[in-house]
Amino acid sequence: MTTVFKFGGASIKDADAIRHLTPLIEAHRERPLVVVVSAMGKTTNKLEALLAAARDEGRRDDYRECLEALQTGHRQAIESLFGDSPDSPAERIDALFDELDAKHREHRRDAYARHYDETVCYGELISTTLVAAWLDHCGIATDWQDARQLVRTDACHQAANVDWPATAAAVRERLAGSDRVILTQGFIGGTAEGDSTTLGREGSDFSAAIFAHCLEAREVVIWKDVPGLFNADPRRFDNAVQLERISYAEATELAWHGAKVIHPKTLGPLQEKSIPLMVRSFETPDAAPSVIDAERRFDADVPCCILRENQVWVEVRPRDFSFMDEPRQHDILGRLVEAGLHANLVDSSAMRFALCLDDRPERLEGLIGALEADYDVNREEALTLLTVRHPQRGMLDILSEGREALAERRNATTAQRLFRSRDCPATWHIPEER
Repeated sequence: MTTVFKFGGASIKDADAIRHLTPLIEAHRERPLVVVVSAMGKTTNKLEALLAAARDEGRRDDYRECLEALQTGHRQAIESLFGDSPDSPAERIDALFDELDAKHREHRRDAYARHYDETVCYGELISTTLVAAWLDHCGIATDWQDARQLVRTDACHQAANVDWPATAAAVRERLAGSDRVILTQGFIGGTAEGDSTTLGREGSDFSAAIFAHCLEAREVVIWKDVPGLFNADPRRFDNAVQLERISYAEATELAWHGAKVIHPKTLGPLQEKSIPLMVRSFETPDAAPSVIDAERRFDADVPCCILRENQVWVEVRPRDFSFMDEPRQHDILGRLVEAGLHANLVDSSAMRFALCLDDRPERLEGLIGALEADYDVNREEALTLLTVRHPQRGMLDILSEGREALAERRNATTAQRLFRSRDCPATWHIPEER
């Protein structure tokens, strides 16, 4: 049966990282093996900056500097890996950068979302071309595949929806039964008309799940620079611990509330086919992984803490002193959907409806403007949302000491509080059970 590996940007950030990836693939002798790879390092962020410069007539010099810096970074990796070897993919990658430049000229007057998808996808196309060439150079037979011809989607740019029947047919036709390492891209797809699409930021995990679902894979392994899943971000919580095993449902809850380890859409396709997902460290590959599968009995063993920073609290009130009833709530949430935003916390009272949102100015300003046409709107910025799954008695109060809570939400399994970021510590500590 097929195994699917996924390597994120940190695992191929430079030449040394790519060298380190090779034995992980070489050690897995069973075929077929599908390897899903992201863009190198922070390439997607740099491509987004390049996109902004391309759309501004007054920033042509910035655009050229951004493009040359991107190309230089990739050339350095190529030179370090291949030197003067005839196996070097330098010409192919230069050609891809030329395509990227041409795409910016072609699409810079299009709608932002379409321009984004037609250009940002080159991060993955370039990285996988480089990694495939390196694996071939190391004697690992590799079959490079363009994910835009495999993952078939609609034309909802930046958040494309998968056409599952068409995708399954394409994946099975082109990938099933291969005796090589199949190397393809995460995050990207394509329409039937040949347009490039993306699956949403950090969508490479989802790509791995798509391929696993269509091939009815034995397992998915996501390789990261951490040993596995943690009950909190180890960079922010000084006593975070690894989660050895949780269910699909619990992992989905953690992702929904903002945990950055697994893309929220990843678990559904795997759960449907009972395909386990393992999170392993490419730095310590022999260490015990975190496992996500159908077993739910371990979900509440350890409380999990999630921080969402850069939050905005938006309070909406009717101007005529009337109730914030269901039709008005329906109207507000409809506008939220149109703006492409997700509410991380919702609170309501008789004459108020409030939303905690990610601070995404390009979407948020349009939403605020639309709401202000019909309602009184107040907002507060620079906030941090703390979510605790399976909190122990008194835990949220201890975590909140010395801080004013602007909003709170609780149910049987989850507690949330919203604070001003200036009042929050740089390092948090999860209290022991009282």
